[in-house]
Order: sequence, then structure tokens, then C-alpha cells
Amino acid sequence: MVDPLLCVLIGVLAAVGGLAAGWLGAWLLGRSRLAGVRNRAAEITAAARAESEKILKEAELKAKDDLYQKREELNREMEQVRAELRDQERRLDKREDSLEEKNQALQKKERTLEHSQRKLTERRAEVERKGQEADELVTRQTQKLHEISGLGREQAQTILLERLEKELSETIAARLQRHEEALRQASEEKARRVLATAIHRYAAEHTADTTVSTVDIPSDDMKGRIIGREGRNIRTFEKCTGVDVIVDDTPGVVIVSAFDNIRRETARLALTKLIQDGRIHPSRIEEVVTETAAEMEKHILEVGRAAVMDANIGVLHEKLVQLLGRLKFRTSYSQNVLNHSLEVAHLCGMMADELGLDGRLARRCGLLHDVGKAADHEMEGGHPKIGAELAKRYGETSKEVLHAIAGHHDDVTIDHIYTVLVAAADAISAARPGARRETLEKYVKRLEELEAVASGFPGVEHAYAIQAGREVRVIANASQTSDSDAVKVCHDIARAIEEQLHYPGEIKVTVVRETRAVEYAR
Repeated sequence: MVDPLLCVLIGVLAAVGGLAAGWLGAWLLGRSRLAGVRNRAAEITAAARAESEKILKEAELKAKDDLYQKREELNREMEQVRAELRDQERRLDKREDSLEEKNQALQKKERTLEHSQRKLTERRAEVERKGQEADELVTRQTQKLHEISGLGREQAQTILLERLEKELSETIAARLQRHEEALRQASEEKARRVLATAIHRYAAEHTADTTVSTVDIPSDDMKGRIIGREGRNIRTFEKCTGVDVIVDDTPGVVIVSAFDNIRRETARLALTKLIQDGRIHPSRIEEVVTETAAEMEKHILEVGRAAVMDANIGVLHEKLVQLLGRLKFRTSYSQNVLNHSLEVAHLCGMMADELGLDGRLARRCGLLHDVGKAADHEMEGGHPKIGAELAKRYGETSKEVLHAIAGHHDDVTIDHIYTVLVAAADAISAARPGARRETLEKYVKRLEELEAVASGFPGVEHAYAIQAGREVRVIANASQTSDSDAVKVCHDIARAIEEQLHYPGEIKVTVVRETRAVEYAR
């Protein structure tokens, strides 16, 4: 049986031995790890040292390269500075040379100036000496003249000035008279040319307006329907329209008569509508007349706008446009006032263009000059004054236009040239052949007489009255009339027209003679 104490002792010894063996193993393991760590540290240190040496060498190389580049840049900058300094030195040298040359030239000029000044001083002294001698000579001669003539200085001067004034006044008067005559002739020639150009460029058609209108009816049975039972239809119509309806024995027509052209035209249109509709009774008559009156007002406005557009005068107040439209139904000495106003507007514009004035403003003055005639039966005073008041009331601000309206009949002192143009154009439009105081039959008859007078001369083949009778164009036979004969025939025709016919204004006679050679190439 084993002793327990021995077992314990053996166990203790075994434990101690195990601990010693464990410690020894751990110590040996720690030494081996420490050696590995040291070897690794040595390797890392060697690698770091090699890397640092490499970096150091690279830094040294880069520093050397940077230093070399900076040195090169510095050298280049120094070379550039040296070049600039050399250029500045050269420029300074040139400037010094130039200044030296200018200095020399200035010294030369100063010497020349001193020489010229000396000469000038000597010449001035000589001139003063000669002037004194001349004054003394003049004084002696004057004294001798006074002794010979027996007149004093003031008396002789007075006589001389009076004689010069008389001679010069006569000369000046003669020259002024010549210049005034030449200016007057030139002005008259210019005025004739401007008026002739304007007249020949514009020729309006005019026919005399009458105070009656005719309305066609499909049959004479319609006359009874127009009259109505006991005349109630015709009385209602006349009352609504303010016209006279004449139903007589004239077949196929009914006559509408009135001095007011607007009322007459309104009545004519209304009666035409009633005849076409067939329903003619008092209530229908009143309805149609009211409708036609409204249409007439619209038509008047359209006519006014068309006139404004035709004259090309720009924007105009609508009331003035309406007044212009009413002028279509207004006559003056049998001349349509709207056509007359348009003719005056165009003539004014043409004359203004010829004179270098504002043609548009001149046309505006011409178109509005008779606008007062659209309301002269409603307002007191002459149509120039009424027209100026209406134009000013409805926004016309141009002084030239207002003065032309008020003064085209010399009612006021003329202060603007456009008023003169309007007055001239107004006279031309009123006095030209076919414009006023002639019926259409008399107008046509006078033109026929004009052509007949021209055709009665030998050698004349054809004669035509053109430009509304202001010109006669004569075609002469070239084989029977020479150039000198054509001149004589033209003169004879003009004299014959003066002796045989009565006409306003003047008539131009033009004789045309030409030779034509015709051949055909076959």
C-alpha cells in the first residue's frame, strides 16, 4: 500500500516540475518571438532607411532641377531687361539727336527771325518816313486847291459828298429797278409754271347737279299705289322725307324734287325700296324712310372716309369726315362741292410739291377749305368762318389749315403761303372750263365748237379738245403742212378761238405734225 504522503509529495513535485517546464517553454517561446520581432524591426528599419535615402535623393534631384529652371528663367528675365535697357538707351540716343537737331533748327529760325525783324523795323521806319512826306505833300496840295477854288475843306467835302450821293442814288435806283423787274418776271414765270403744271397734271370730271331725281317704275299702275287712297301715301312720304313727289303723265318714271340733295337722295332710295317691296302704306313708308335715312348717314360717312383716303391727308376727326361726306350732296353754282374740294386738295398738293413745301399739309388745307358749306344753313356767318370754327372745334390744331379755311376768300389778312395756294387752287377749280355756271349740254356744245374751230383750218386732219377743254390737240397733215406752216396754223387757231368763243381761263393750242415711213420686211 502506497504511502499517501508520498503520493502527495510526488504530486507536488510533479506540479512543480510541470510549472518549471511550462515556464521554461514560455520563456523559450518569448525569446523566439522577441528574436522574430527584432528581425522584423531590423528589416523595416532597413527598408525605411533605404526608402528615406531614395526620397532624399529624389528631393535633391528635384531641388536641383527647380534650381536649374529658376536660374534659366532668371537668366531669361535678365536678358530681356538688358534688351529693354538697350532699346531705351537707343531711343534716348535718338531723342537726344532729334532734340539736338530741333535745337539747331530753332537757333537757325531765331537768327532768321532776328534778321527779318531788323528788316521789318527798317522798312517800317521807311514807310513812316514816306507816309510823313505823303501827308506833307497832300497838305500842300490841299492848301493849293483851297487857294485855287476858294473853298474851305468842309465846303469841298460837302459838295463832293452831295455829288457822289446823287450819282450813286441814280445808279442804285436803276439797279434796284432792274433787279425788281427781273425778280417780278421770274416770280410770274415760276407761278405760271407751277399753276400750269398743277392744272395739266389734274383734270377732274364734273357734271352739273340738278335739283330733281327720277325713279323708274315697273308700270303706270304703280303711280296709283304711290299716291294711295285719297293721296295719303304720297302725303306721308312727302312729310317724312321733306321732298316733292311729282306724279304726272310721263310714262315709266316718278320725279322727286328738292333743293336739299341729301333729302332728295334719301327720298329716291326710299321710294325705290317701296316700289321693289310693293307694300306701300303710311306705316311701311315711315319704316322704310327711317331705315334709309340711317343708311344714308352711314353712306355719308363712307363717302367722307373715301375722300380723306383719296386726298391722303392722314387722320381726321370723324365729325369732320361726316361733314366732308355731306359735301357730296352740296352744290355751289352747279358744281359738286366734294369734287371741288378734292380737286382743290390735289391742285394744292401739286403746287406745294413744285414749291418745295409740305404737299400733305397743302392737301389737308385744300380738302377742308369748304367744309363750312356742309353746315352754313345751320349756323350764322359765311362758310369760311363756319368751317374754321368747326375744324377748330373738332380737333384741328394746325394754324395753316385753320387760316386757309378762314382766309381762302380774302376774309382775313393772309399770313400763310398755304392760304395763297388754296385761294389759287379754288379759283382754278371754279374758273376752269366745265366747272361752274354751265349745264352739261352747254359744256359739251362748247367743246364741240372748240374742235370745230380748230378743224376748219387747211391742213388739219383731226382736232381734239382735251384736259376738260383747257387744251386743243391738232393733228396736221405732214404732206400738206411744213414746220413753218404748223407754227402759223397754231397761231391762227389760237386767235380764232379768242375771237369766236367765250371761255374762262386760257386754252392751250398744240399742233402736232409728224412724218411716218412704214415698210414691211417679207
